[in-house]
Amino acid sequence: MSPELISILVLVVVFVIATTRSVNMGALAFAAAFGVGTLVADLDADGIFAGFPGDLFVVLVGVTYLFAIARANGTTDWLVHAAVRLVRGRVALIPWVMFALTGALTAIGAVSPAAVAIVAPIALSFATRYSISPLLMGTMVVHGAQAGGFSPISIYGSIVNGIVEREKLPGSEVGLFLASLVANLLIAAVLFAVLGGRKLWSRGAVAPEDGGIPGKGEAAESTGTGTGGTSTGTGTAPTAVAVRPDQETGGGADGGIRLTPARIATLVALVALVVAVLGFDLDAGLTAVTLAVVLSTAWPDDSRRAVGEIAWSTVLLICGVLTYVGVLEEMGTITWAGEGVGGIGVPLLAAVLLCYIGAIVSAFASSVGIMGALIPLAVPFLAQGEIGAAGMVAALAVSATVVDVSPFSTNGALVLAAAPDVDRDRFFRQLMVYGGIVVAAVPTLAWLVLVVPGFG
Repeated sequence: MSPELISILVLVVVFVIATTRSVNMGALAFAAAFGVGTLVADLDADGIFAGFPGDLFVVLVGVTYLFAIARANGTTDWLVHAAVRLVRGRVALIPWVMFALTGALTAIGAVSPAAVAIVAPIALSFATRYSISPLLMGTMVVHGAQAGGFSPISIYGSIVNGIVEREKLPGSEVGLFLASLVANLLIAAVLFAVLGGRKLWSRGAVAPEDGGIPGKGEAAESTGTGTGGTSTGTGTAPTAVAVRPDQETGGGADGGIRLTPARIATLVALVALVVAVLGFDLDAGLTAVTLAVVLSTAWPDDSRRAVGEIAWSTVLLICGVLTYVGVLEEMGTITWAGEGVGGIGVPLLAAVLLCYIGAIVSAFASSVGIMGALIPLAVPFLAQGEIGAAGMVAALAVSATVVDVSPFSTNGALVLAAAPDVDRDRFFRQLMVYGGIVVAAVPTLAWLVLVVPGFG
């Protein structure tokens, strides 16, 4: 049995044990990385740790730390109320607002994880307050980021178009952008319909001044859970919120929650995060940690529990799995699989298999990195003229990015970590199942629509 096949089988075993024994998959993956890396790949500790996602670790810790402070001092409450007033109380519009916002951010040049890191915590706080399915809200944010992710001036678009130019392949910048935009828009529409969107429309408008409190305009399930009760799936009633003394009602622009100095400072910090990441290309994780530390120093009482609210179990899970994927890359497993598919003599079959490899691997690793490896592998059979190059590149791009809803990808991990007051194990399973559905269905659909007709 080849080392590459052994490494894939071990990954399957990790999934099985984590699913059946309720052991943290990240811890299992660290153990697997140690065992496979040492015994099969002949890697030392430095080689194994080369795959540790240090940047993602800091992003997960920094963003969840900063937004834990924002929840503790009521800033997210203020933002949620402001969002309701912006759409005139139409809660059903909020998921689409978040979709459009992340799409706009990535379309103008934001890295997809940075856009998700900024928008997801606010979106999921809103979902908790108004009992919207966190799966709906989180996936709308991620698919929104990917919808704008391949504009001609975006990071993803620039990288893929550069690869196409370097490989001297015919391509279409606008076609690539539209393929991703339409694919993610259609997926978002299906999700909205399936995960409670129709019930949200039937609720009509809510009054922001009500603060989501039962008895003020509409019925709700009372949970009495402080600043945001637990979401009950795709429920249609807003969650009860216990109003603190400083949350005076008054019908102002903030929806009835008074702005305190701590909240004003937190809002400034969130704006600073956006400006630093998008305007100056600073690291989102390091910037968020720095801003969180400043707020903690100024208002220690509000942020005393924030460190404990960092999603440590999610950090362990994601970092462990990605470290194992790094071992797979180090020992050549991914290249081995891609080359095996590329050698198939039937171009259409090779095309769909490459789309599946891109989707499966990208669910655990860098989307751009996978596209950078797979597009050159497709060159030999694209040169035969039986497959349209522009359609194939677009299919690979869509297949490798829509799967970022997986909880093992950067975007999915950010959504999982950012969700407040949810059963995190259940939410993880929901994201994993949905990610599996996307991996199973989208490559075939992309192949049928973009490759089989021979575009480009």
